[in-house]
Amino acid sequence: MTSAEGLIQQGLAHHQAGRFALANDFYQHALQLTPNHPDALHLLGMLAQNLGDLNVGIQLIRQAIQLRPQQALYHCNLGTLLQVAGNLDQAIDCFQHAITLEGNAFAFHFNLAHALQQQGKLLEAQHGYEQAILLNPQYIQALSNLAHVLAAQKNWAAAEENYRRALKLAPNWAELHFNLATALNSQNRLDEAIASYQQAIVLFADYTHAHCNLGAALLMKGELDAAATHLQRAIALNPQLAEAHFNLGNVRQAQNQLVAATDCYRQAVLLNPNFAEAYCNLGNALRAQGQLDQAIASYETALKHQPNYVNAYSNLLFLHSYHATLPPEHHLALARGWEHACVPPAARAAARQKVFQRQPLRGRRLKVGYVSGDFRQHAVSYFLEQVWAQHNRSRVELFAYSNNTLRDAVTARLNGLVEHWQPIVGWTDDAVLDRMAADELDVLIDLSGHSAHHRLTVFARRAAPVQATYLGYFASTGLSEMDYWLGDALLTPPEMDAQFSEHVWRLPRTWLAYRPLLEAPPVRWQPVSDGTLWLGCFNHLGKLTPPTLQLWARVLKALPNAKLLLKNKDLENEDNRQRLVHTFTELGIDRSRIALQAASDWGTYMDEHNRLDLALDPIGGHGGGTSTCDALWMGVPVIHLLGDHVGSRFAASMLNALGHTDWIAQNESAYIDKIVALASDLEQRQRLRIKQRERMANSPLCDAKGLATALEDAYFAMAAGAKTAVLINTSRSP
Repeated sequence: MTSAEGLIQQGLAHHQAGRFALANDFYQHALQLTPNHPDALHLLGMLAQNLGDLNVGIQLIRQAIQLRPQQALYHCNLGTLLQVAGNLDQAIDCFQHAITLEGNAFAFHFNLAHALQQQGKLLEAQHGYEQAILLNPQYIQALSNLAHVLAAQKNWAAAEENYRRALKLAPNWAELHFNLATALNSQNRLDEAIASYQQAIVLFADYTHAHCNLGAALLMKGELDAAATHLQRAIALNPQLAEAHFNLGNVRQAQNQLVAATDCYRQAVLLNPNFAEAYCNLGNALRAQGQLDQAIASYETALKHQPNYVNAYSNLLFLHSYHATLPPEHHLALARGWEHACVPPAARAAARQKVFQRQPLRGRRLKVGYVSGDFRQHAVSYFLEQVWAQHNRSRVELFAYSNNTLRDAVTARLNGLVEHWQPIVGWTDDAVLDRMAADELDVLIDLSGHSAHHRLTVFARRAAPVQATYLGYFASTGLSEMDYWLGDALLTPPEMDAQFSEHVWRLPRTWLAYRPLLEAPPVRWQPVSDGTLWLGCFNHLGKLTPPTLQLWARVLKALPNAKLLLKNKDLENEDNRQRLVHTFTELGIDRSRIALQAASDWGTYMDEHNRLDLALDPIGGHGGGTSTCDALWMGVPVIHLLGDHVGSRFAASMLNALGHTDWIAQNESAYIDKIVALASDLEQRQRLRIKQRERMANSPLCDAKGLATALEDAYFAMAAGAKTAVLINTSRSP
């Protein structure tokens, strides 16, 4: 006669082979021979799980435990069923009881850690996985899960270590390569991350998420075509993957294919209506196409889904300030709201209470830090580089905190101009604050405002006794902990003080300095023989506001022999070209009078100024900056309409420094009159063209040394009057 134990063993063989009906028959037969056999009840309980009846399974294993309470495996498997049922607290009790009965069973520790991980108790889960690995160093799944838990705690280096340990045991496990890539990417080791994503795809060609993430990583490297290929593959594998559509939208935007980018973002939010990042980037694409109302709505939708979304709020502020879409008082109120939405109240309260201890200023160098995401080929760095080169190192010690992974030749040059260079991309605010505290900064300068890659959350937490914003933005940051806004008398006159939460510090000269471009093409302008007058603007499309185009249409009507040349990278896009032509046509300007050019190499761009008789500065929002200086250097007169906010006064500050306040108009009629008068005076324009480059080179506009000195004087004065700092003398008596 077959024993109950024999029947149980036969049932177990069928169970393990997936023949559940046969397994059930043998277990039931065993119970007929030996009623209440604990092993049969236990295995029937596990079988019930396979058959989808968790409640029956839990009841059967509980019966088995009543019969054999010291059997650790019963408790562990009961915990497994309870975990599947979502009863995590009871499951954890079972796993802990099993460990009490049999502490050296690595699987028990693993199961406990897994349940704790599901509860979000990451540190306890970490200890559980570590114990499982201690008992079984070859436990691949425990190594992998431990790495997951470490990654969830942002301990990327330790996560990487454990993914690598697991890969030594399972080198062909594609998911491990994928997860390792994520850990590497989070440490800004982009090339290594790309290699790991690629290896995951080698092992599993249809790995959808690997294609998606590889595409995003290649985008960060600037390899746009390759990025698009992998993202399109991810979408082909899973058309419902919103992240792939989102990342492809980012690629299309980087390729200046704005309509395609918009379509991708719309598809992403269609698939995931709560996708705040996609709404935010959709807003960016719409803004670049001049669809400002829709862009604002997209940013606001992003904030509806994620009210503390730093980038969405900053992008909304950037749009409003760049395009001057709000009255100044409303813009300032919105800016003040940023820190309340994006910085926790406790952090803001702690910032207000901070006290810094510093040695007296006399007899030592001032420690000045600069924070930016634009230490690369960028307008901010263009103006900043010569200032850093001229800083007096006997007066100031320079610290640079870079918040961008992109590096180029400009980055390398800037790196060589400061004593201390620290990348902070991916660092938490606390980590940045700790580093800055160790550096014992006296003054910290923000160079971004609410533009891309800023770290205003660090400034909101008060990183230095004196904090100021300079150069990279054109409105108030709104931060209560930002002490100063650096400008000049014409850029930020006293009547504009109410537009700032910061104290406006006016430098005794123009607030920036242009580097004389000795490598620029020679000035070789000649009037066109047929009498055509060429007006031009090489600012990007975002600055060409509706009021600007309307005013320029009036200028063209006042000068029937004039044509308008527009040149920028946005005009590579056919939709943008058609929109501009349509706008001018609607304003009564024939298509033949509008010339549109896409971006070109730098030498061609500069030489193109030799076609222009006059350059026009945009109005209404943000006027020209670098492009205005470039035009002036090439000898082109620039006519500017003085506005009532920073972005509309850049050229005024430059023209004042050049000694050409006569090119600054106070109203639209005067703007047109100045253009017509100068256009009509060929002799004057010829005289100006010959002398302008020399005049500019010898003006404050190209005096980087004078600007560096003025900034240093300002920094010392700010530090001397810092109300939050307690200056202490640490020198000892002999």
